[in-house]
Amino acid sequence: MIVVMRQGCTDAEIEGVQNAIESKPGITAPIWRGEERSVIGVLGSIYPELQMELEQLPGVVEVLRVSKPYKLAGRDFRPEDTHITVGDVTIGGDEMVVMSGPCSVEGEEMLLDTARMAKKAGARILRGGAFKPRSSPYSFRGMGVDGLKLLAKAREETGLPVVTEVMTAEDVGVVAEYADILQVGARNMQNFILLDEVGKINKPVLLKRGFSNTYEELLLSAEYIMAGGNFDVILCERGIRTFENYTRNTLDISAIPVVKKLSHLPIIADPSHATGKRDKVAPMARASIAAGADGLLVEVHKNPEQALSDGAQSLYPEQFEKLMQELDIIARAVGKTW
Repeated sequence: MIVVMRQGCTDAEIEGVQNAIESKPGITAPIWRGEERSVIGVLGSIYPELQMELEQLPGVVEVLRVSKPYKLAGRDFRPEDTHITVGDVTIGGDEMVVMSGPCSVEGEEMLLDTARMAKKAGARILRGGAFKPRSSPYSFRGMGVDGLKLLAKAREETGLPVVTEVMTAEDVGVVAEYADILQVGARNMQNFILLDEVGKINKPVLLKRGFSNTYEELLLSAEYIMAGGNFDVILCERGIRTFENYTRNTLDISAIPVVKKLSHLPIIADPSHATGKRDKVAPMARASIAAGADGLLVEVHKNPEQALSDGAQSLYPEQFEKLMQELDIIARAVGKTW
């Protein structure tokens, strides 16, 4: 259920409605203030008479029932696009934002060299895994906290905000200490304890779609985070499992316009993990921006052959520079800027 306030209503009226809602046991009332109207969500144990009670309160225009299970992530609650600001970067607006860097943080020299190159080519955010979920227990699984410290050092030198993955609820605090954006990976999209925990922090969360999850399930996972009080959620399409095994996964390009229709949250694409093949990353990146993605997550490495994880899908520096030039043309054609 959502409460639509009249245009020009006072702060006292909004606060009065929110207090009236939250005075009911088991109900919370998050507020969204838009340019033209303010909307108050009604979440929890709603009883039949509540709608009529709220309609009588000062400043209320109407009370609407929301049929979709994702109340906060849907456009019923917020018709306008959400813009998430990290430093001087805005995700979800007119700017095309590319997050780039190695799959894993492997050492100081490699990370710093790659970060400098990525920034020079036009990347706005540095990505790199300190904690790595791997299919094989014998694969490189990251440098942990030492990797987080190197990411912080790269941010200090380049000025690029940092996005890195958090794998467990217990690690949220330490990752938030070093990162600007916390990534919840595909394997953890429905780790509800982790989602609850990142919902409590005051930093953006990058939420990747799971291998076999529907659009609704993705938005419901975002709802977990938002219900905890953190509205700064960035969605990510990173490929799903289908019957085709030529590529690592199948990048679901249609997810971009569909999710944009259903939700106000920004959505980016990860062509690196979607394809798993270096020569397929650029065409899928171009297609994603053409389809309306707010940005990309692209893996790049100074020496992909020596990468400790996912070298086969990591671009060479010169390939990344060329891709960024191509994306500039496409972004401008669909109304995006740098």
